[in-house]
Amino acid sequence: MIMREEILEQVKNYYQEYHNKTKLFQEGDRINYAGRVYDEHEFCNAVDAVLDFWLTAGKYTERFESGLAAYLDVPYCLVVNSGSSANLLAMYALTSPLLKERRVNRGDEVITVAAAFPTTVAPIVQSGAVPVFVDITIPEYCIDLDQLEAAHSGKTKAVFFAHSLGNICNMEKVVAFCKKYNLWLIEDNCDSLGGEYTIGRKTYKTGTIGDIGTSSFYPAHQMTMGEGGAVYTKNPLLHKIIRSLRDWGRDCICPGGQDNTCHQRFSGQYGTLPFGYDHKYVYSHLGFNLKVTDIQAAIGCAQLDKLPDFVAKRRAHWEMLHESLADTQDAFILPEKEKNAEPCWFGFILSVKDTCHKNSADIVHYLEDHNIQTRRLFAGNILRHPCFESFTANRDYRVVGNLSNTDYAMEHAFWIGVYPGMTDAEITYIIKIIKETVH
Repeated sequence: MIMREEILEQVKNYYQEYHNKTKLFQEGDRINYAGRVYDEHEFCNAVDAVLDFWLTAGKYTERFESGLAAYLDVPYCLVVNSGSSANLLAMYALTSPLLKERRVNRGDEVITVAAAFPTTVAPIVQSGAVPVFVDITIPEYCIDLDQLEAAHSGKTKAVFFAHSLGNICNMEKVVAFCKKYNLWLIEDNCDSLGGEYTIGRKTYKTGTIGDIGTSSFYPAHQMTMGEGGAVYTKNPLLHKIIRSLRDWGRDCICPGGQDNTCHQRFSGQYGTLPFGYDHKYVYSHLGFNLKVTDIQAAIGCAQLDKLPDFVAKRRAHWEMLHESLADTQDAFILPEKEKNAEPCWFGFILSVKDTCHKNSADIVHYLEDHNIQTRRLFAGNILRHPCFESFTANRDYRVVGNLSNTDYAMEHAFWIGVYPGMTDAEITYIIKIIKETVH
């Protein structure tokens, strides 16, 4: 009989034979903006989960949730099937009737930015709320805090934005604004897991400063389980709501495969259902099924162990680019970070100045022709996309100001990777090619 230990030992051998191959970088080799960084531990965890054949959320899911919660220093964390689903749950949680007068109702407003990935904005619209768009700042590419007061109205219920490319705005000001008007704060932490921000004498992990934080574990992000995401909070009521929405909207909190952990399965009164109706099939929300598989969570557990090292390498790569490109500021606007922030960078962004003899398209094409992968600042201006053509301003959405910086970034900005799998040789080559484009 082949035992589990023998199988896993062979899996390690397989990894060493077919995946643990390093190739010295040669100029002209493809440099991706992001990628997976893994070793035999991810393989072994995944196979171990398959051998259990539980498949849906199970022991590895519980281990990952508790591990990420400990890393973030929050009491509640739920893993989901994607970062997009995490944002969906975060926003829909605010529509729960359990929040009473703080509930986000249809037509209420949520402040956000137009320079966003679509899945930060989409949940606002999908939940029936009205997004109110403010500009970003340059060179931080963060939400413009000076526009928050102008964005506020009697209908404002929440603020929801991402730490763009890992950068962190002045969260002390954001928190103060939300407290002033009793607003919910959702941090889209998908680009910035591992970042830190200091308020007073306390340092927080990004995603834990507001009421709800979200993460993505798509391969491009700080860690991966293929697809996957997480929602986390310090608020027990929000956690209860998020769990319900994630698990079909059910009221029951029994883990998969378990019954009657509350010892009241057949003795409760819920709504107008018959007394004693099976609590396993009582629904307190109209929810979703957004759980992760245990195989994904198993990979995530191995990745979580590597996260501190991933964070350190992303920071080192960003600093190397920033220092080496300091002499290109006649052509580029270099990114800058908030003074109280220690970001975990998702990418290194450059805006091409109008005074440069080349435009951003020319420079991007030159980099891509040299096998250096680039990306734009996500949607640029989400309002300029076909998905908003059927929307009516001042009814379906509001705009504060003219979004001039958002449009500037859309036309002038691009970014390159800083992910942990990159080598110093690759970054040196990127620096060389960037300088070639403007000198």
